Amino acid sequence: MAEIVSIFGGSGFIGRYVAKELASEGWRVRVAVRKPNEALFVRTFGVPGQVEPVLANVRNEASVRSIVQGCRTVINCVGILGEIGKQKFPAVHVDGARSIARAASDAGSENLVHFSAIGADANSESEYARTKAVGETAVQKEFPNSVILRPSVVFGTEDKFFNRFANMARMFPVLPLVGSSTKFQPVYVGDLAKAASVAANGKAKPGIYELGGPSIEDFRSLMERMLEVIRRKRLILSLPVFAARPLAGSLDILQFISGGIFKNGILTLDQLKQLSRDNVVGTESLTFDDLGIQPTAMELILAEYLFRYRPAGQFTEIHESSNEMKPDDNGS
Repeated sequence: MAEIVSIFGGSGFIGRYVAKELASEGWRVRVAVRKPNEALFVRTFGVPGQVEPVLANVRNEASVRSIVQGCRTVINCVGILGEIGKQKFPAVHVDGARSIARAASDAGSENLVHFSAIGADANSESEYARTKAVGETAVQKEFPNSVILRPSVVFGTEDKFFNRFANMARMFPVLPLVGSSTKFQPVYVGDLAKAASVAANGKAKPGIYELGGPSIEDFRSLMERMLEVIRRKRLILSLPVFAARPLAGSLDILQFISGGIFKNGILTLDQLKQLSRDNVVGTESLTFDDLGIQPTAMELILAEYLFRYRPAGQFTEIHESSNEMKPDDNGS
């Protein structure tokens, strides 16, 4: 009988790749989400009945415990970038992570894989980074042999990084950046799925792994790379943090007074604090090398999904080729 894995947040950006990877290896996959009806697409990742979305909420420990029963491996991909409604950083990153780890331990699961983030720091000014670190500590206490994966900014077809700024570049002549000198080490989501697979199969030693791609670039350089891929020329305007703080504060207030009807997906005060620190792999960290994985370069992937932001979309290269074939002014 196939082994069972429960993936909390398995329909999200990272989680869906993890689910698909493990399904391809023959696992029976439970995709634990708050809204199973919106995650029916995961069924296509395997043969009928192999991958199923199930109802669970990490803020409800009883629902968590019901999902992990009989699982050899449990994976937590749940995380939020901003708070809204009952989805608060402490509730999701700390209490939710603790509930999953405790339930997996009590259920006798062999492996626990927990997704965190580079920059997790219990002393950080950012509540996101601070709760990520506290959550890691809670997980290790409840499940000492856990594997914790800390990715840098993640790219891939459904990402909210390159897609977000490419869409802005399509609509506006200026691309404003806060923290343009902050360094990132973008990592391909498919490589994270491979890392989770290694750990899910018990082939990774317990501990914290910091995962980044093969190149380190500052925010501005990444945007220049993105603009080159989508064939658009835009003015990149670097904004100091103090200039962006009133905007972020106003957007946070608007979300609060609207009761969440307006969701601040532009810039929060907490994200401003995160942008003050580089987001790269530490020099003494466990990395992809320790998992036997060669990370994928951005240039091999970006054009595969950013092409839709080009002036002529998928036909841009055809237009460019035809322009090169036009006769010059002498008719030659």
